[in-house]
Order: sequence, then structure tokens, then C-alpha cells
Amino acid sequence: MTNPRSTRRRLALAIVMVFAVIGVFAVRLVDIQLVRADQLTSDSLNKRAVKIPTYAARGEIIDSNGVVLADSVNRYDVVVSPANFAKMDASGGYSVVGKDGTKTMVTVMQGATELATLTKQDPATVYQSLTKNPTSNYALVTKSVDLETRRAIEKLKIPGIAFQLHPMRTYPNGSVAGNLTGYLSTDGPGGGLELGDNSCLASKNGTTTYEQGADGVQIPGSEVTNTASQPGGTLKLSIDSDLQWFATQAIAEQGTAIGAQSATAVVLRIKDFHLMTVADWPAVDPNNVDGSERANYGSLAFTAEYEPGSVLKAISASALIDTGIGSPTMQAVVPSHWVTPEGAIINDAAPHPEQHLTLTGVLQNSSNVGISKLGSEVPEQTRLDYMKKFGLGQATAVGFPGEATGLINKLPWDNQTHYNVLYGQGVSATALQIAQIFGTLGNGGLRLPTTLVESCTKSDGTVIDQPSTAGTRVVSESTAKTVVNMLESVVQGGELSKAVKIPGYRVAGKSGTAEMASNGRYTGDRVVSFAGIAPAEDPQYVVVVTYTKPATMKSSAAAAPTFKKIMSQVLTKYRVPPSTTPSTYPATTW
Repeated sequence: MTNPRSTRRRLALAIVMVFAVIGVFAVRLVDIQLVRADQLTSDSLNKRAVKIPTYAARGEIIDSNGVVLADSVNRYDVVVSPANFAKMDASGGYSVVGKDGTKTMVTVMQGATELATLTKQDPATVYQSLTKNPTSNYALVTKSVDLETRRAIEKLKIPGIAFQLHPMRTYPNGSVAGNLTGYLSTDGPGGGLELGDNSCLASKNGTTTYEQGADGVQIPGSEVTNTASQPGGTLKLSIDSDLQWFATQAIAEQGTAIGAQSATAVVLRIKDFHLMTVADWPAVDPNNVDGSERANYGSLAFTAEYEPGSVLKAISASALIDTGIGSPTMQAVVPSHWVTPEGAIINDAAPHPEQHLTLTGVLQNSSNVGISKLGSEVPEQTRLDYMKKFGLGQATAVGFPGEATGLINKLPWDNQTHYNVLYGQGVSATALQIAQIFGTLGNGGLRLPTTLVESCTKSDGTVIDQPSTAGTRVVSESTAKTVVNMLESVVQGGELSKAVKIPGYRVAGKSGTAEMASNGRYTGDRVVSFAGIAPAEDPQYVVVVTYTKPATMKSSAAAAPTFKKIMSQVLTKYRVPPSTTPSTYPATTW
């Protein structure tokens, strides 16, 4: 018979053991749910939650017609969970199911090699990405693969591989306006508008967290946005990309023919001072900046300052007429060589017999001696004030990165500078500043803020950075019209007349040939230019063309044909009506 006492003892022992086990579980449960709950929850999330950046597209740069000059295209960063591959190494790899349903075992090294082939990397480097940190849930394999490569990688069926959207910069029109857009590199914006207007274009990246399963694969629907990304704004330029292309081709063709070092072309719309074209040659392709010399990365039209030469005679004539000191028929006896009362030496470009020229004739013949004799009657301070009002010695309203201000010597001027500045020596300017001068004369003496950026439209639709329209009165409207009429004599009867006349239109302009200095002395190198306005009776556009260090044609005759070519295209493209009245201008001799 069973001993009742023994049975009761065993039952009591069993009950005690059950309560002991329950007690252990209870203590453990309290420890897990109360004491260490926060830590365990955090550890759990850290093992299955992956936090990744979410990229937003950088803003577009577009021309005045909406043509995209800079854009962002979708590229993908390839990422992986190394912890997933640490387990695979122990089992010899992973299986890939083919279209026919057959399974093929693939080692981690084989997978790394196949992946490296598609991403154009060293297989050892990819293998390191997959296995170097076996406890990590995130590692970068490579950056910025295109959609085609992404799809090829997906076909490899490598477990744990994921893709992060990472927009990349592209410039659809290549070198067209590349001098203006600048470029974007791994170090950030590189010059131009990419740098200068980065506050408009820059996007803000966000962060997203997703959960992954035991195999390292993202769990569908588990994404949580921690911080929302924000796309960049759209930067709209005043540039016409078609005209920009045409002008770039035109200066490149002539620059190559005359062996020039560089060239620029500027087209300015007079009614609002919007820049329709700012072309440079050689041009840089921002898709491949390494293919260009660093000196060509920016825009020479903004950054290269030079002695402009005779184009500045337009300012000297304006000062004479606006002050009432002179008139279009003001007279001068003009030899080709003149020693001033102060001992300064002035020479015209070529020897000639003594001439009796009016101020209009001085412009037509581009006489240094003539403008020195007449222009020196205007006091130095007054001349300096006019130069500043026309925009010399200061950057334009564009504020382009690296923009030069030009240089005007402080008063008092020495005896030679006293005369030299009247014909564009002893003072420096940029092609943009010359365009402003002629734009001011064409606009009735009112200088407006020069505009390259029309607006910035942020991602929320807010429009900012709209240019100012407040003008500065430089000379009277009467003076401006008179000087433009005088400059018609250069196109109608000057020595470059055949090269710059445009059938059907009245054109006003001025040539410039400037010596280049080195180590304080003038050399045989030249900067040659032509600046003009059309139609002269109703000014609408300014074109300025410059060539630096031409090897063959070292006079403004090298720039004249390109001016005509670009201005003709401008008048045709924008359907400017032909002139209906003949060109007349004041007498040039007496």
C-alpha cells in the first residue's frame, strides 16, 4: 500500500516547486517589463530598426523660357545589412531561385563579385562592405547608381540589399550657360549660380526609420518619417538659352580664326537691363569640369577686368554734353601726335594729317588726341563722378561670385592719367560694365539694376529674390539721345562701317582697342571690342563683344563681324521692326 504521508510530502514538494518556478518567472517578468523595460525596448529596436537619410532634389536652374539648365536626376545609393551576411558565412551562402524554380547556392564572395561587376568596383571592396561589421545593420556599398544598374542589382537577389534615393546634378545643355550655372561636386557648389544662389537651390535632407526582419530585408509598410526632406527652389534666369548657344558659337568661331586667348559676348535688353546672353569662350561643361582648364570655370564677362580703350569715349562725350561744356559740333584741331601742356604724350592709333574734327568726328574717327583736347575741359572730379554713375569701379547688381569691380584711380590723377582715362586707359572695367554704359545711354540716361536672376520660387510656391527696378539717373534724357545719335556716325561712316552695318536698321556703336599691361608696361597684346545699340532711334538691345590677345587681327576689326552677327540674330529673333527713318547725325568736320 502507498504511504499516505509520502504522497502528501511529494505533493507538497511539487506545489512548492511550482510556486518557486512561478516566482522565478514573476521576478523575471517584473525585471523585463518594469525594471529593464526601456533598455530592452531600445535594444530591440536598435537590432531591427534602421535609420537612413532621405534625400530631396536640389532645385532647378531654368532660362527665361523655362528651359532647364541644371537639374537633378534620380540616382540610388546601394546599402546592405552586414549582420545578415555574417549568418550566411556560417551556412555557406544563400540560395537564389531561378525562373525555372531551381535553387542555386551562392557564396557571399560570389555575390560580392557579381555586385562589383555591376557597380564597377573591386570585388574585395564590395566584400568588405558586406562583411566588415558583422553586427551592423547598415553599410554603404556604393553611391549614385542609375535606374538601369539598380534593376540589374535587384535581379541578383542578394538578401539584405536596399536602395536609397539620392538625386544627382546634371546639366542637360552642357556648356551652354555652364559659365553661369557653375557646377556641383562632391565638395558642394563650385562657383557660379550654384554657389551664389545656393540658398535658393539647396535642398534639406530628412531621415526615415524602417524595420527589418531577421534576414535583414525591410519589412513592408514599416517606414516612419522622422524628419521630412525639403526640395530646393527653382532659379529662373533672364538668359535665353538658344541665344546663349548662338553667341557662344559665334565668338568661338571667330576666336579660333584670329587665335584669341578668350572671348565674351553680352546681350542686354535695354528696357529692363535683363541679360539675355552672357557667353564666354572657351566654355566649360559643368557635367565634366575636369575637361576644362580652371581659368574657364567661371564667367570672364563678370570676372575679367581690362582697360576698355575707346569704348569709354562714350562716357567722355556724355560728360561734355551733360555739363553743357561741349556739344556734338564742338571743334578741335587734331594732329596724330600731341604733347600736352603738362608734358603728357597722346597718340592716335595711326599717323594722319592734321584734322579739323567736331566731337562727333572725334568719336567717328576714334581719335585719342581729339577726345583728350576736348574732354580735358571737364574737371577731374566731375569726370570721376560720371564714371562712377555709369557703374565703373563697382560690381553690378547681379552680384555674381568672383565678379570684378574694375578700377578707377583715385584723385588727383597724374599728368598722363588726366588724359588717358578719357580714351579708356588707366581705368579697367568688365564686359558687363561696358554693357551697362551703353544700356544707360540707350535707356535715356537711366541706369537700371542689371539682372541675371529673375526670381527664385521655393518648393512651397513662395517667390523671392525678384530684382529691383529702381534706376539711377546718370545723364539727362536729351544727353543720352544726343550721344547715341553721335555714335551712329561710327557705324555709318567710320572705318568699320561695312563690318557693323545691319541692313534695315539704324545702329549706334563704338569700337575699342586696348593695350594690355604686364609688369607695369604696355605690351603688344590687345583686348579688342565692339559695343553697340540697336535700333538707334528706339534702343532695345545692347551687344558687347570682346576678344583677348588675338594673334592675328589686333584691332577692333576682329570684334566687329561678331557684333554684327549676334546683333542681327537678336533683332531677328525678337522680331524688332526695321528702322523707318534714315540715319542722320551731326557734322563730323569743320
